[in-house]
Amino acid sequence: MSARKKIIQDALRLKPAERFILVEAWVEEATKRLEAYKAGELETISFDDMFKKGAV
Repeated sequence: MSARKKIIQDALRLKPAERFILVEAWVEEATKRLEAYKAGELETISFDDMFKKGAV
């Protein structure tokens, strides 16, 4: 089983309140990353390069 499938499987086993906490945490992380990107603090990688390097 891939790591991605395992994560999804585990997340789906969470209680609704636990899922909500997980979503809140992800929104917080995504917001931090977006702000860092806008501030030029993140190194970016193109979509094509990401798949060439097998990052996904």
